Amino acid sequence: MSVEYVPLRYVTSVLARGTAPNYVDDGPVRMVSQAANQDSGLDWERTRFHEFAGDPRKLKGYLEFGDSLVNSTGTGTLGRVGWFEKSPDERPCVADGHVTVTRFDPTRVDKRFGFYYLKSDEFQEFMFETLVNGSTNQIELSRERMGAVSMPVPPLEEQRRIADFLDAETARIDKFISALIKELKLFAERRSAGVAHLVAGGDATSRRRSTLAWLTSVPEHWEEVRLGLVARMGSGHTPSRNHPEWWVDCNIPWVTTGEVSQLRDDRLEDLTDTREKISEIGLENSAAELHPKGTVFLCRTAASAGYSGVMGLDMATSQDIVTWTCGPRLTPYYLLWCLRAMRPDLLGRLAMGSTHKTIYVPDLQMLRIPLPSVDEQRRIVEAIRKQNRRLDALSDNVQRQRGLLSERRQALITAAVTGEFDVSAASGRGIEE
Repeated sequence: MSVEYVPLRYVTSVLARGTAPNYVDDGPVRMVSQAANQDSGLDWERTRFHEFAGDPRKLKGYLEFGDSLVNSTGTGTLGRVGWFEKSPDERPCVADGHVTVTRFDPTRVDKRFGFYYLKSDEFQEFMFETLVNGSTNQIELSRERMGAVSMPVPPLEEQRRIADFLDAETARIDKFISALIKELKLFAERRSAGVAHLVAGGDATSRRRSTLAWLTSVPEHWEEVRLGLVARMGSGHTPSRNHPEWWVDCNIPWVTTGEVSQLRDDRLEDLTDTREKISEIGLENSAAELHPKGTVFLCRTAASAGYSGVMGLDMATSQDIVTWTCGPRLTPYYLLWCLRAMRPDLLGRLAMGSTHKTIYVPDLQMLRIPLPSVDEQRRIVEAIRKQNRRLDALSDNVQRQRGLLSERRQALITAAVTGEFDVSAASGRGIEE
């Protein structure tokens, strides 16, 4: 069957960016941003509210059932395509200025077929080939160039048959993917529980009730000590940018909250390099301190609060990072896994600061940990690593399966909307169980 290709602007009734938001804590209009527009669907918890008086249907980006939403700016989110059905609370919804609303003309294109075309490799590849720099020098998708994209427009009956096929097949694949995501969450829970179990002394037979809030019991012969008695606590400093010479010929790694975000994957124990650097002159003339390799550090603010690691090199830190230099009775990696085991307790102490959440230094100064002998600490660390290697291998295998299913899903969408195979012949065959 020959298929007509038609520019997108001729088969859409709306192809436009949304409204610049005027955010309020609670308002009459729900604003859908790029963060809320996820591949898995609209994440309503990430939406915010827009202050507006008047008819919301007159706002740019007003959303109706069956609209496709295309993220149009920003690295990592550009090109993500979502689908709008209805508001979760009956409030009208509007896309913001970084999202392009695509409303297909129902006399030319089935809404679901159009949505699947926007998700296809054919459209995505064209989009990334035609990106432009916007007024703020940010890479973005031009509405004019998007409107010039020629999309396949088979007869409406065929479009509906393709959309029905893709609805069924992608739902089956998504079911498998959801099961794999649950499995990954279980691995993560087993990992955290295993770390907490080993840090608490594993299966020791002679135990006593722990006085620590984040532990129930410890082996009878272990001590429980204030961390300050076995490690020296330090704090970082953020040097002023008013001294340009401090930021020339920089070669000293400087740990910031952004660097700590890398450690959200508990596989990574050591931080061996940083994007941010400071010069030797800057270090000498500011209050910053150079911490030796093996220093344990923890972020106490922002989204990375509670995450910790061990310095793989001599490093300086920003003021949002606290450090511990271990004495002879404490090994850095045992302390690291203690901090990771108590992370939920630490996060429970988060206090709202003037600009973001913070774990206060006095709370960190009063931290207490269980303290076995140094030899036991090393055995515990090795047991944790052995457990984690096994769980990591299982997680990697599940991630590969998830990746293959996602690739299959994408290939299926592209092949169906571009007519590479006849969906009526493929219907009922689907993917292998």
